[in-house]
Amino acid sequence: MAKHILVVDDEKKIVDIIKAYLEREGYRVTTSYDGRSALQAARSTRPDLIILDLMLPEISGWDICKELRKNSGIPIIMLTARDDTAEKIIGLELGADDYITKPFDPKEVVSRVRAVLRRGDINSNSNNTIAVGNITIDIQKRLVTIGENRIDLTPIEFDILKALAENPGRVYSRMQLLDIIQGDAYEGYERTIDSHIKNLRKKIDIDSNQPGSIITIYGVGYKMSEGYDT
Repeated sequence: MAKHILVVDDEKKIVDIIKAYLEREGYRVTTSYDGRSALQAARSTRPDLIILDLMLPEISGWDICKELRKNSGIPIIMLTARDDTAEKIIGLELGADDYITKPFDPKEVVSRVRAVLRRGDINSNSNNTIAVGNITIDIQKRLVTIGENRIDLTPIEFDILKALAENPGRVYSRMQLLDIIQGDAYEGYERTIDSHIKNLRKKIDIDSNQPGSIITIYGVGYKMSEGYDT
Protein backbone atom coordinates (compact mmCIF):
# COMPACT_ATOMS: atom_id res chain seq x y z
CA MET A 1 0.00 0.00 0.00
CA ALA A 2 1.29 3.46 -0.92
CA LYS A 3 2.58 5.58 1.93
CA HIS A 4 0.24 8.41 2.88
CA ILE A 5 1.73 11.92 3.15
CA LEU A 6 -0.06 14.97 4.59
CA VAL A 7 1.27 18.22 3.06
CA VAL A 8 0.48 21.42 4.96
CA ASP A 9 1.25 24.94 3.74
CA ASP A 10 -0.85 28.09 3.30
CA GLU A 11 0.68 28.70 -0.15
CA LYS A 12 -1.31 26.62 -2.62
CA LYS A 13 1.43 26.76 -5.25
CA ILE A 14 3.92 25.14 -2.87
CA VAL A 15 1.42 22.47 -1.87
CA ASP A 16 0.61 21.68 -5.50
CA ILE A 17 4.29 21.33 -6.42
CA ILE A 18 5.11 19.03 -3.51
CA LYS A 19 1.95 17.01 -4.11
CA ALA A 20 2.78 16.53 -7.81
CA TYR A 21 6.32 15.32 -7.11
CA LEU A 22 5.23 12.96 -4.33
CA GLU A 23 2.40 11.48 -6.38
CA ARG A 24 4.83 10.96 -9.25
CA GLU A 25 6.88 8.81 -6.85
CA GLY A 26 3.83 6.75 -5.91
CA TYR A 27 2.85 8.36 -2.61
CA ARG A 28 -0.76 9.06 -1.64
CA VAL A 29 -1.12 12.73 -0.70
CA THR A 30 -3.62 14.68 1.40
CA THR A 31 -3.35 18.48 1.62
CA SER A 32 -4.27 21.19 4.13
CA TYR A 33 -3.81 24.96 4.03
CA ASP A 34 -4.26 26.04 7.66
CA GLY A 35 -3.30 24.73 11.06
CA ARG A 36 -6.74 23.78 12.30
CA SER A 37 -7.66 21.62 9.31
CA ALA A 38 -4.14 20.14 9.32
CA LEU A 39 -4.48 19.00 12.93
CA GLN A 40 -7.88 17.48 12.18
CA ALA A 41 -6.52 15.72 9.08
CA ALA A 42 -3.53 14.36 11.00
CA ARG A 43 -5.80 12.87 13.66
CA SER A 44 -8.47 11.50 11.32
CA THR A 45 -6.37 10.14 8.43
CA ARG A 46 -3.29 9.06 10.42
CA PRO A 47 -0.74 9.72 7.65
CA ASP A 48 2.63 7.98 7.49
CA LEU A 49 4.41 11.36 7.39
CA ILE A 50 3.56 15.07 7.60
CA ILE A 51 5.27 17.88 5.69
CA LEU A 52 4.42 20.88 7.87
CA ASP A 53 4.93 24.59 7.29
CA LEU A 54 5.72 26.57 10.45
CA MET A 55 3.86 29.79 9.64
CA LEU A 56 0.22 28.76 9.25
CA PRO A 57 -3.12 30.53 9.80
CA GLU A 58 -5.10 29.66 12.96
CA ILE A 59 -2.59 27.22 14.50
CA SER A 60 1.16 27.41 13.93
CA GLY A 61 3.28 24.49 12.78
CA TRP A 62 5.10 24.56 16.12
CA ASP A 63 1.84 24.18 18.04
CA ILE A 64 0.65 21.38 15.74
CA CYS A 65 3.91 19.50 16.27
CA LYS A 66 3.71 20.00 20.03
CA GLU A 67 0.10 18.79 20.12
CA LEU A 68 0.75 15.71 17.97
CA ARG A 69 3.80 14.73 19.98
CA LYS A 70 1.64 14.32 23.10
CA ASN A 71 0.43 10.95 21.81
CA SER A 72 1.81 10.34 18.33
CA GLY A 73 5.11 9.44 16.72
CA ILE A 74 4.08 10.40 13.17
CA PRO A 75 7.25 11.54 11.35
CA ILE A 76 7.23 15.30 10.69
CA ILE A 77 9.31 17.30 8.21
CA MET A 78 9.05 21.03 8.89
CA LEU A 79 9.13 23.76 6.25
CA THR A 80 10.16 27.34 6.90
CA ALA A 81 10.97 30.44 4.85
CA ARG A 82 13.70 31.43 7.30
CA ASP A 83 17.14 29.87 7.52
CA ASP A 84 17.24 30.52 11.25
CA THR A 85 19.31 28.23 13.48
CA ALA A 86 17.20 29.00 16.56
CA GLU A 87 14.01 28.07 14.68
CA LYS A 88 15.55 24.82 13.53
CA ILE A 89 16.58 23.86 17.04
CA ILE A 90 13.12 24.67 18.43
CA GLY A 91 11.45 22.60 15.73
CA LEU A 92 13.75 19.65 16.23
CA GLU A 93 13.38 19.79 20.00
CA LEU A 94 9.60 19.76 19.63
CA GLY A 95 9.94 16.44 17.84
CA ALA A 96 10.36 17.23 14.14
CA ASP A 97 12.31 14.57 12.24
CA ASP A 98 13.77 16.82 9.57
CA TYR A 99 13.79 20.45 8.47
CA ILE A 100 13.71 22.03 5.00
CA THR A 101 14.23 25.74 4.29
CA LYS A 102 12.38 27.53 1.49
CA PRO A 103 13.06 27.96 -1.35
CA PHE A 104 13.79 24.29 -1.96
CA ASP A 105 14.22 21.83 -4.80
CA PRO A 106 11.12 19.55 -4.88
CA LYS A 107 13.45 16.63 -5.56
CA GLU A 108 15.14 17.34 -2.23
CA VAL A 109 11.74 17.14 -0.49
CA VAL A 110 11.11 13.73 -2.05
CA SER A 111 14.58 12.59 -1.00
CA ARG A 112 14.01 13.74 2.59
CA VAL A 113 10.62 12.00 2.68
CA ARG A 114 12.24 8.75 1.54
CA ALA A 115 15.00 9.06 4.15
CA VAL A 116 12.64 9.74 7.05
CA LEU A 117 10.26 6.95 6.05
CA ARG A 118 13.18 4.56 5.56
CA ARG A 119 14.23 5.14 9.17
CA GLY A 120 10.78 4.08 10.27
CA ASP A 121 10.32 1.19 7.88
CA ILE A 122 9.98 -2.30 9.30
CA ASN A 123 12.58 -4.81 8.28
CA SER A 124 10.38 -7.70 7.18
CA ASN A 125 13.25 -10.14 7.65
CA SER A 126 13.69 -9.27 11.30
CA ASN A 127 11.51 -10.15 14.25
CA ASN A 128 14.02 -9.37 16.98
CA THR A 129 13.08 -7.92 20.31
CA ILE A 130 15.28 -6.32 22.93
CA ALA A 131 14.42 -6.69 26.61
CA VAL A 132 16.16 -4.47 29.13
CA GLY A 133 14.71 -4.49 32.60
CA ASN A 134 11.00 -3.75 32.27
CA ILE A 135 11.39 -2.29 28.76
CA THR A 136 10.64 -4.41 25.68
CA ILE A 137 11.54 -3.11 22.23
CA ASP A 138 9.97 -4.85 19.23
CA ILE A 139 12.30 -3.96 16.35
CA GLN A 140 10.04 -5.32 13.61
CA LYS A 141 6.96 -3.42 14.73
CA ARG A 142 8.97 -0.51 16.16
CA LEU A 143 6.99 -0.75 19.37
CA VAL A 144 8.13 -0.10 22.93
CA THR A 145 6.29 -1.46 25.95
CA ILE A 146 6.88 -1.20 29.67
CA GLY A 147 5.06 -4.09 31.28
CA GLU A 148 1.67 -4.08 29.59
CA ASN A 149 1.83 -0.38 28.68
CA ARG A 150 2.70 0.75 25.16
CA ILE A 151 4.97 3.78 25.06
CA ASP A 152 4.56 6.14 22.10
CA LEU A 153 7.94 7.32 20.84
CA THR A 154 8.89 9.47 17.88
CA PRO A 155 11.03 7.73 15.23
CA ILE A 156 14.11 9.52 16.53
CA GLU A 157 13.39 8.60 20.14
CA PHE A 158 12.92 4.96 19.12
CA ASP A 159 16.24 4.87 17.24
CA ILE A 160 18.11 6.41 20.17
CA LEU A 161 16.54 4.04 22.68
CA LYS A 162 17.21 1.02 20.46
CA ALA A 163 20.89 1.96 20.11
CA LEU A 164 21.36 2.42 23.85
CA ALA A 165 19.40 -0.73 24.73
CA GLU A 166 21.36 -2.93 22.33
CA ASN A 167 24.54 -2.28 24.32
CA PRO A 168 23.76 -1.51 27.99
CA GLY A 169 26.76 0.09 29.63
CA ARG A 170 28.27 1.34 26.38
CA VAL A 171 28.66 5.12 26.30
CA TYR A 172 27.53 6.91 23.15
CA SER A 173 28.64 10.44 22.39
CA ARG A 174 26.08 12.91 21.07
CA MET A 175 27.74 12.77 17.65
CA GLN A 176 27.47 8.98 17.57
CA LEU A 177 23.75 9.22 18.36
CA LEU A 178 23.34 11.82 15.62
CA ASP A 179 24.98 9.40 13.19
CA ILE A 180 22.55 6.67 14.29
CA ILE A 181 19.42 8.74 13.64
CA GLN A 182 20.92 9.81 10.28
CA GLY A 183 19.18 13.16 10.24
CA ASP A 184 20.84 15.61 7.87
CA ALA A 185 18.89 18.39 9.59
CA TYR A 186 20.82 17.74 12.79
CA GLU A 187 24.29 18.51 11.49
CA GLY A 188 25.87 20.91 13.96
CA TYR A 189 23.07 20.52 16.51
CA GLU A 190 24.52 17.94 18.88
CA ARG A 191 22.74 19.48 21.86
CA THR A 192 19.34 18.58 20.41
CA ILE A 193 20.16 15.03 21.52
CA ASP A 194 19.84 16.28 25.11
CA SER A 195 16.22 17.26 24.46
CA HIS A 196 15.40 13.86 22.98
CA ILE A 197 17.03 12.09 25.94
CA LYS A 198 15.00 14.29 28.31
CA ASN A 199 11.79 13.37 26.49
CA LEU A 200 12.74 9.68 26.49
CA ARG A 201 13.30 9.70 30.23
CA LYS A 202 9.87 11.21 30.83
CA LYS A 203 8.29 8.41 28.83
CA ILE A 204 10.21 5.34 30.01
CA ASP A 205 11.17 6.07 33.62
CA ILE A 206 7.68 5.36 34.96
CA ASP A 207 8.54 2.56 37.40
CA SER A 208 9.72 3.98 40.72
CA ASN A 209 11.14 0.57 41.62
CA GLN A 210 13.63 0.73 38.74
CA PRO A 211 16.72 2.94 38.59
CA GLY A 212 16.94 5.65 35.94
CA SER A 213 17.23 3.91 32.58
CA ILE A 214 19.49 6.36 30.72
CA ILE A 215 22.56 7.68 32.49
CA THR A 216 24.39 10.88 31.60
CA ILE A 217 28.18 10.59 31.39
CA TYR A 218 29.13 14.22 31.81
CA GLY A 219 31.40 15.56 29.12
CA VAL A 220 30.99 12.39 27.06
CA GLY A 221 27.41 11.34 26.31
CA TYR A 222 24.83 8.76 27.41
CA LYS A 223 24.46 5.07 28.17
CA MET A 224 21.73 2.62 29.16
CA SER A 225 22.02 1.71 32.81
CA GLU A 226 23.76 -1.65 33.22
CA GLY A 227 21.19 -2.35 35.92
CA TYR A 228 18.76 -2.77 33.03
CA ASP A 229 20.91 -5.41 31.36
CA THR A 230 18.96 -8.65 31.60
